[in-house]
Amino acid sequence: MTSSSDRTALSILGACIALGMVLGAFVLGAAVKQIRRGDRYVTVKGLVEREVVADVAVWPLKLSASGDDLAAVQSSLEASKQKVLDFLRSAGIQDSDIELKGVRVIDKQAREYGEYRPGQLRYVVEAIILVRSREIARVTTLSQRTGELVRQGITLVEDSPCQGGPSFIFTRLNEIKPDMLAEATRNARRAAEQFAADSGSKVGPIRQANQGVFSILPRDRMSEAGENQAGCGEESDPNKRVRVVTTVDYFLID
Repeated sequence: MTSSSDRTALSILGACIALGMVLGAFVLGAAVKQIRRGDRYVTVKGLVEREVVADVAVWPLKLSASGDDLAAVQSSLEASKQKVLDFLRSAGIQDSDIELKGVRVIDKQAREYGEYRPGQLRYVVEAIILVRSREIARVTTLSQRTGELVRQGITLVEDSPCQGGPSFIFTRLNEIKPDMLAEATRNARRAAEQFAADSGSKVGPIRQANQGVFSILPRDRMSEAGENQAGCGEESDPNKRVRVVTTVDYFLID
């Protein structure tokens, strides 16, 4: 027979089990509710664009001279380099903004590949004078006067239609980043609030966010390839458009 004390112990144990089941069901229900609430969020994007002007101009002038006498060709190239330097200095370009690159000598007769044709000039000597300046307007105007150098007998090499002029670079991106990101986040939240209002909800805290990648494009972009009216790349245009798209997930609450 079961004693009175045993029956009491069994009753207490049963009550504890029942209480545990009730508490467990309550906790499980709360957890499920929390999980469902956590699944309710909206993903929105915030777009910001700013028009800026490049602050650095980079202009490589590639010189070339050719002939059969290497010493004479090198002398001719040196004379051309001096004329270009005089041209730049007379236009107000500072020596600190001018960099002389190394000289490249091509001996067509000694080439491993390609046949040397009689009557063809044997040597080609090339050099680059690089202008890097913050005086955008001065460099732009000067680059339009290269015909003066050609009339002096200077051979300027253009490897592509876009390499004859300067490239323009915007270097102050870090100065405008914080304001652009803040504006993009505000735009994203406005979009989330509109969505929440339409769905009868409210915008909660941020679930996660991605600031996006900053793009610097030509202001007057003509194609998805980033080519302007001249068919050149984005760096040939001093007028830029800075663009960023942030992606933000906001929780939705009742």
